[in-house]
Amino acid sequence: MGSYPALSVMTGITLALLILGAFGIILVHAGKFSQIVRENVEIQVYLHKTVTENQRSKIKQELLSKAFLAVKENQPAIQFISKEDAAQSFIDDTGEDFFSILDNNPLHDAFIINVKPEYIEEAKMKRIKKDLEEISGVFEAHYVENLVNDINSNIQKAGIILFVLFLLFLFTSVILINNTIKLALFSQRFLIRSMQLVGAKPWFIQRPFLLRASLHGLFSGLIASLLIIVLLYYSYREIEDLKMLYDQESLIIVFSSILIVGMVIGFSSSFRAINKYLKMSLDELY
Repeated sequence: MGSYPALSVMTGITLALLILGAFGIILVHAGKFSQIVRENVEIQVYLHKTVTENQRSKIKQELLSKAFLAVKENQPAIQFISKEDAAQSFIDDTGEDFFSILDNNPLHDAFIINVKPEYIEEAKMKRIKKDLEEISGVFEAHYVENLVNDINSNIQKAGIILFVLFLLFLFTSVILINNTIKLALFSQRFLIRSMQLVGAKPWFIQRPFLLRASLHGLFSGLIASLLIIVLLYYSYREIEDLKMLYDQESLIIVFSSILIVGMVIGFSSSFRAINKYLKMSLDELY
C-alpha cells in the first residue's frame, strides 16, 4: 500500500520554511535599519548669543521634558556644542579661518538632539521645529528637511517592495509544502480506502495523518530555525556592523511564526488531501 516518505516530506517542509524564515530575518533587519536611520536624524537647537549659563541650563531641562526626545543607551540625551568648539570644528574641516576676516565668532552655542522614530514625518518635524523655536532663549531650530523626506520616501518604497516579496515567498512556501504533503499522501490512498472498508469513521482515519503532519511541520520548523540561527551567528561574527540590526524580540516572533506556519500548513494540507481521497471512488484511486 506504500510507505509514507517521512524524510522527503520533512526535507521539503524544512526547505520551504528555511526560505520563508530567511526572508523574515531580512524583514527584521530592514525594520531595525530603518529605525536606526530615523533615530539618527538630528535637530540643532541654536541659542541666542545673550543666553546665560543659567538660562542655558533651563533650556536643557525643558528639552529633556519633551515627549519627542529620543534617549539612546550609553549616550547623552542632549549634546551641547559651544560656539568656540563649533568654530574650531569648522576650521579643522574646511581649513578656512574666518577669524582672519571677522572680529567675532558668528556661530551660536547649540544643543543637538535626536527625535523618536515615530516623529520623523514632515508635518510632525515642522511642529517640533516651531515648538523648539518658541522656547525662550532659542535662536533657531534646524534640521535637514530634504533628508527627512528622502528617508520617509525610501523607507516607504522599500517597505512596499519587501512586503510584496514576503507575500510571494509565503505563497510559494505554502504551495511547496502543500504539494509535498499531497504527494506523500498519494502513496497512502489505498491504506485510507482499506480503513474505510473496515468501517472506520472519517475522523478516526484523519487523526493519525493530521497528527503526523503537524509533528512533521513542527520538527521541520525547529530544524529550519536552528539552521537560521547558525547562519545568523556566523553572519554576526563575520560582519561586525550587522550586530547593530539585532532585535531579539522580533527574531523570537520570526522563529515562533516558522513553527506555527509549519504546523498549520502541514495540518491543513493533510486535511484537504485526506478528504479528497476519502471521497474518491476505487476507480479514481487507481
